[in-house]
Amino acid sequence: MEKVIAGKSVDVDTNGYLTDLSQWNKEIAIEIGKEEGIDEVSDKHLEVLTYLQDQYKKDVALTIRGVGKSGVVDIKQLYVLFPKGPLKISSKMAGIPRPKSCI
Repeated sequence: MEKVIAGKSVDVDTNGYLTDLSQWNKEIAIEIGKEEGIDEVSDKHLEVLTYLQDQYKKDVALTIRGVGKSGVVDIKQLYVLFPKGPLKISSKMAGIPRPKSCI
């Protein structure tokens, strides 16, 4: 289905995750962040999103523990950056599908 995010029409699944990473941009990430209660997207947020996208492109299964061991951010920081569901919200903001490890 289609949804307009940050003035751009994008394809999303029933949970609001982008289905085509090529449609993603920083403005979309910021808008999704606002929808999820993240008022300010910092450089650290964007660094995590870039890491998630890179892992997704490499077909690596994403887990909170894996992100915590990435060297980009530790688990505690991940929860601070994305308090309402670290991997679920960060993946949504990164424009990638919901990880299988998320309930």
